[in-house]
Amino acid sequence: MPHTFDDIRRLAATEVGLAVLSMTRPDGSVHSSVINAGPFDDPIDGAPSVAAVLRGDARKLDYLRRAGHATITFRRGWDWASTDGPIRLIGPGDPQVDVPDLLRQIFTAAGGTHDDWDEYDRVMAAEGRTALLIRAARIIGNG
Repeated sequence: MPHTFDDIRRLAATEVGLAVLSMTRPDGSVHSSVINAGPFDDPIDGAPSVAAVLRGDARKLDYLRRAGHATITFRRGWDWASTDGPIRLIGPGDPQVDVPDLLRQIFTAAGGTHDDWDEYDRVMAAEGRTALLIRAARIIGNG
């Protein structure tokens, strides 16, 4: 059975946005980590994507910039779906979008809530937080 972006949406909702992000290191080995992410339309071209907010000093940003693509997997029990594709990084001062608003939208899409958005914006700016968008170019799974 072919998998669709609806499989990504369904599984992301069941795990409150927890996902495994994978990309390659410069030596070709795979780096994976558990992150909060959620389904999201790319703010530049509207393409179905998965988005996350990453710390500005995270090593994975270097890996992502070098590789230019990533894979992300959502799961619930033995039911899983992955998507991989090219990435887009939108960081502090990016003129294409309102970065603080974009980071709030991604945080919410990944299941997050916050009581003080001004404080959230301050912390995101201080940490140089960057939006990661992975275009859903290929989707696989078992559910």
